[in-house]
Amino acid sequence: MFNKEAMKAFKGKHVIMNIDGVPCTVVEPGVSPERAAFLKELLTLNGYEVKTMLESDANGQPLNTCLVGVTDLIVNPVIVLYQRKLFRNDGEVVTPAYWFQYPDQWDIPYWQVKI
Repeated sequence: MFNKEAMKAFKGKHVIMNIDGVPCTVVEPGVSPERAAFLKELLTLNGYEVKTMLESDANGQPLNTCLVGVTDLIVNPVIVLYQRKLFRNDGEVVTPAYWFQYPDQWDIPYWQVKI
Protein backbone atom coordinates (compact mmCIF):
# COMPACT_ATOMS: atom_id res chain seq x y z
CA MET A 1 0.00 0.00 0.00
CA PHE A 2 1.02 3.60 -0.41
CA ASN A 3 2.44 5.74 2.38
CA LYS A 4 -0.14 8.37 3.37
CA GLU A 5 2.28 10.27 5.61
CA ALA A 6 4.91 10.65 2.89
CA MET A 7 2.27 11.88 0.43
CA LYS A 8 1.03 14.53 2.91
CA ALA A 9 4.50 16.09 2.83
CA PHE A 10 4.04 16.95 -0.85
CA LYS A 11 0.66 18.67 -0.31
CA GLY A 12 -0.34 18.15 -3.94
CA LYS A 13 2.72 19.91 -5.35
CA HIS A 14 4.45 18.89 -8.56
CA VAL A 15 7.87 17.87 -7.25
CA ILE A 16 10.95 17.33 -9.42
CA MET A 17 14.05 15.58 -8.04
CA ASN A 18 17.17 14.01 -9.49
CA ILE A 19 17.11 10.23 -9.43
CA ASP A 20 20.34 8.60 -10.64
CA GLY A 21 21.39 11.99 -12.04
CA VAL A 22 18.21 12.32 -14.15
CA PRO A 23 15.57 14.97 -13.36
CA CYS A 24 12.28 13.17 -12.62
CA THR A 25 8.74 14.00 -11.59
CA VAL A 26 8.18 12.32 -8.23
CA VAL A 27 5.27 9.92 -8.44
CA GLU A 28 5.35 8.65 -4.84
CA PRO A 29 7.89 8.99 -2.04
CA GLY A 30 8.36 6.66 0.89
CA VAL A 31 6.91 3.52 -0.65
CA SER A 32 7.82 -0.09 0.05
CA PRO A 33 9.97 -1.92 -2.51
CA GLU A 34 6.90 -4.01 -3.44
CA ARG A 35 4.82 -0.88 -4.15
CA ALA A 36 7.72 0.62 -6.11
CA ALA A 37 7.82 -2.51 -8.28
CA PHE A 38 4.03 -2.31 -8.80
CA LEU A 39 4.21 1.37 -9.85
CA LYS A 40 7.23 0.78 -12.06
CA GLU A 41 5.47 -2.03 -13.92
CA LEU A 42 2.25 -0.01 -14.31
CA LEU A 43 3.95 3.19 -15.47
CA THR A 44 6.33 1.37 -17.82
CA LEU A 45 3.35 -0.37 -19.38
CA ASN A 46 1.89 3.09 -20.04
CA GLY A 47 5.02 4.33 -21.81
CA TYR A 48 6.81 6.18 -19.02
CA GLU A 49 10.48 5.76 -18.20
CA VAL A 50 10.52 5.03 -14.48
CA LYS A 51 13.37 5.64 -12.05
CA THR A 52 13.48 4.40 -8.46
CA MET A 53 15.95 4.92 -5.66
CA LEU A 54 16.25 3.81 -2.07
CA GLU A 55 15.71 6.66 0.36
CA SER A 56 18.03 7.51 3.22
CA ASP A 57 17.62 9.55 6.38
CA ALA A 58 19.40 12.82 7.19
CA ASN A 59 22.45 10.90 8.44
CA GLY A 60 22.77 8.93 5.21
CA GLN A 61 21.51 5.70 6.72
CA PRO A 62 19.47 3.71 4.17
CA LEU A 63 15.76 3.33 4.85
CA ASN A 64 13.57 0.49 3.65
CA THR A 65 11.57 2.84 1.44
CA CYS A 66 11.83 3.92 -2.18
CA LEU A 67 11.24 7.06 -4.18
CA VAL A 68 9.49 6.50 -7.51
CA GLY A 69 9.69 9.00 -10.36
CA VAL A 70 9.22 9.31 -14.10
CA THR A 71 11.53 11.12 -16.49
CA ASP A 72 8.61 13.01 -18.09
CA LEU A 73 8.85 16.35 -16.26
CA ILE A 74 5.46 17.54 -17.48
CA VAL A 75 3.37 14.62 -16.23
CA ASN A 76 1.38 15.01 -13.02
CA PRO A 77 0.47 11.51 -11.81
CA VAL A 78 -2.70 12.65 -10.02
CA ILE A 79 -4.06 14.38 -13.11
CA VAL A 80 -3.15 11.49 -15.40
CA LEU A 81 -4.86 9.05 -13.03
CA TYR A 82 -8.10 11.00 -12.74
CA GLN A 83 -8.17 11.79 -16.48
CA ARG A 84 -8.27 8.01 -16.96
CA LYS A 85 -5.18 7.98 -19.19
CA LEU A 86 -3.49 5.00 -17.54
CA PHE A 87 -4.31 1.42 -18.45
CA ARG A 88 -3.78 -1.93 -16.76
CA ASN A 89 -2.16 -4.84 -18.58
CA ASP A 90 -5.63 -6.30 -19.25
CA GLY A 91 -6.61 -3.13 -21.15
CA GLU A 92 -8.92 -1.73 -18.45
CA VAL A 93 -8.56 1.85 -17.23
CA VAL A 94 -6.57 2.30 -14.02
CA THR A 95 -8.90 3.44 -11.26
CA PRO A 96 -7.77 5.15 -8.06
CA ALA A 97 -8.60 1.93 -6.19
CA TYR A 98 -6.27 0.00 -8.52
CA TRP A 99 -3.57 2.68 -8.20
CA PHE A 100 -3.72 2.56 -4.39
CA GLN A 101 -3.93 -1.25 -4.49
CA TYR A 102 -7.37 -1.81 -2.97
CA PRO A 103 -8.07 -5.04 -4.91
CA ASP A 104 -11.61 -5.57 -3.68
CA GLN A 105 -12.68 -2.13 -5.01
CA TRP A 106 -11.02 -1.93 -8.45
CA ASP A 107 -14.20 -1.70 -10.46
CA ILE A 108 -16.26 0.79 -8.48
CA PRO A 109 -16.32 4.60 -9.02
CA TYR A 110 -13.58 6.46 -7.17
CA TRP A 111 -16.02 8.42 -5.00
CA GLN A 112 -17.31 5.15 -3.52
CA VAL A 113 -13.88 3.70 -2.62
CA LYS A 114 -13.45 3.15 1.11
CA ILE A 115 -9.93 3.42 2.53
